[in-house]
Amino acid sequence: MPTPPTIVIESLTASAGRARGAVVIIDVFRAFTTAAVALANGAEAIVMVDDLDTALALRDRGVGRICIGERRGVKPEGFDFGNSPHEIRDLSFAGDVLIQTTSNGTKGVLAARAATRVYAASLANAAATVRAILDDGEAEVWLIAAGDDAARTEEDEICALYMRALLQGRSPIGTSFARRWPRSVRGWTDRPCRRRT
Repeated sequence: MPTPPTIVIESLTASAGRARGAVVIIDVFRAFTTAAVALANGAEAIVMVDDLDTALALRDRGVGRICIGERRGVKPEGFDFGNSPHEIRDLSFAGDVLIQTTSNGTKGVLAARAATRVYAASLANAAATVRAILDDGEAEVWLIAAGDDAARTEEDEICALYMRALLQGRSPIGTSFARRWPRSVRGWTDRPCRRRT
């Protein structure tokens, strides 16, 4: 069995700026759960941007057809959808390119400038993301629990612990993840979110 990667766990989007190697930005509620649902529903790609005007301009230029996102949890004016996996769960995005901007998750992806590869994760695609990281042979992995502005969030921290256990080849049962989240989480999508380079 290959040697597991070196793993660093950090909190808050600001940490992404100093992360190196493979960087996983974790935003469970809701940026990357929404992204996982969109990809599972056929989206070809998701372009992540840091501000509303850029998202709308890219849609106007034909880079993507659909804008999804939020500011302070509210769907921005002019956007097609907010940042809710429930809102898009029954929609087909077959072949569509989506443009996403959120208060925390997408900003973390964009801040990870020194990364060799960036992954966007939530509990919905955590296992698939770990498989992709291991398949890619990453030697160093930073798990960044995005949080909410300057506050840590339990769901992002738990997802980081879950992913660390999987990366180390350990079952999350009996780990601090399992003690904090008593039921095993089963990822329902086999498609990791990766930034194209």
